[in-house]
Amino acid sequence: MSINSSSQDEKSTVSRLEEIERSADLGGGEARIEQQHKKGKKTARERIAILLDEGSFVEIDKFAISPMDIGEKKMYGDGVVTGYGTIDGRTVFVFSHDFTIFGGSLGVMFGKKVAKVMDLALKAGVPIIGLNDSGGARIQEGVQSLAAYSEIFFRNTISSGVIPQISLVLGPCAGGAVYSPAMTDFVIMTQKSSYMFITGPDVVKAALGQDVTFEELGGPDPSSAESGVAHIIAPTEEDSFTLTRRLLSFLPPNNSELPPRAELSDDPDRVDPSLDTIVPLDSNKPYEMKQVISTILDDNDFFELHARWAPNIIVGFGRFDGETVGIVANQPSYLAGALDINSSQKAARFVRTCDAFNIPIVTLVDVPGYMPGTDQEHGGIIRHGSKLLYAYCEATVPKVTVITRKAYGGAYCAMGGKFSKADLNFAWPSAEIAVMGAEGATNIIHRSELQKSSDELVRNRLVEEYKYKFVNPFIAAENGIIDAVIRPRETRKELIKALRALAQKSEQRPPRKHGNIQL
Repeated sequence: MSINSSSQDEKSTVSRLEEIERSADLGGGEARIEQQHKKGKKTARERIAILLDEGSFVEIDKFAISPMDIGEKKMYGDGVVTGYGTIDGRTVFVFSHDFTIFGGSLGVMFGKKVAKVMDLALKAGVPIIGLNDSGGARIQEGVQSLAAYSEIFFRNTISSGVIPQISLVLGPCAGGAVYSPAMTDFVIMTQKSSYMFITGPDVVKAALGQDVTFEELGGPDPSSAESGVAHIIAPTEEDSFTLTRRLLSFLPPNNSELPPRAELSDDPDRVDPSLDTIVPLDSNKPYEMKQVISTILDDNDFFELHARWAPNIIVGFGRFDGETVGIVANQPSYLAGALDINSSQKAARFVRTCDAFNIPIVTLVDVPGYMPGTDQEHGGIIRHGSKLLYAYCEATVPKVTVITRKAYGGAYCAMGGKFSKADLNFAWPSAEIAVMGAEGATNIIHRSELQKSSDELVRNRLVEEYKYKFVNPFIAAENGIIDAVIRPRETRKELIKALRALAQKSEQRPPRKHGNIQL
């Protein structure tokens, strides 16, 4: 063969490659791409390009096609784009559903591609991010599509607590397409374009006769405020990518490493006198716990999760001295900060997430108890409430607790108390630590005396005596239940010193396959 003919063959081969690449890049074709854009949604590759560092994405299995005869022209990629790249210079693996190909439905090759990048992420010890926009299992591929889903669910399970798993729901996710996101660590949805439900409105109408819209059934509002399946709601797709990048900045690449340290721009010794008066003199009056949180964190920066679900408890990430911490706090401005079924589950899941990824837990306590009532009791508050106790007792990361006001009964034990093995417990002078509040305790202890006298002065005297003898933080400090009573303005400084002291904490537990938490 002549040199010229060899060169021509090479050009022909390269031309063929370029032709296939162009075809693969178009996904389901220009018409379907236009339809996606008209809905206000990006294509699979456009989404990846915005999410990852510019030019960092490396695609794999770009030319994969479905091995099944599904009655349509076979398309490269088979409905999902997979590969790896970087976010802020840190490696991540990613898959992005391509709604322009078979509606992003999952088939055999689709499932194999996703399983491959999940395996690679686990081997590499780096996060996996899924951009979800799918109609569910591909009906034309029958039971094999269900098998492919099961392969993904298995990998979600074995990766849980090993590498961070983040799901962005950017379109409709139905049936099997919702289970994988639900099994991941964090779910981010977008307003107006994303939905999550097991069965759609048509099935609900046929089965139950209920008329319900996509938005009402599984839109961002019910998913974030009612079911709690969504951690974060983003106004737009671009916002969801920004929030994902920010979320990752708080997380380590895997469970054997620490989160990245941020450049410190806030004085570790900073004090804030406003905290000295934030707790009202009347113990029944509310105040805003988020103000306390933002005041003490580096740069007043708090990344809240599940903001709309169970707002009587607050969870999220922040930093002290440049290091990531998880914040758990009662919210006295909602249901007085009492624990109920949803708040117990919300906080327990977050505590276990922090423990899995080596993130210290700072707990701010103002809890009057568990929410009373038949709805809570019959709904399983005993079972669900125990999850929070279990999570705190199980966690071996550094745990520091600050009691700002009320810490009553079993709810205090469940909120990172000394009894659930918190390492250091601090209290503000306004703290009230007891089995129950002074009013209720007085009614029980002095029942006979109060029945004999209707004098309000007698009652007030007995209440004050109880507070003096049992409720104030100095009694708890005398018994070693509180390690120190601190000035509120110095909370940030004291927490930073405590976390520095506990930075090398190591705590071993008996060997076991896993615990048996009440699910």
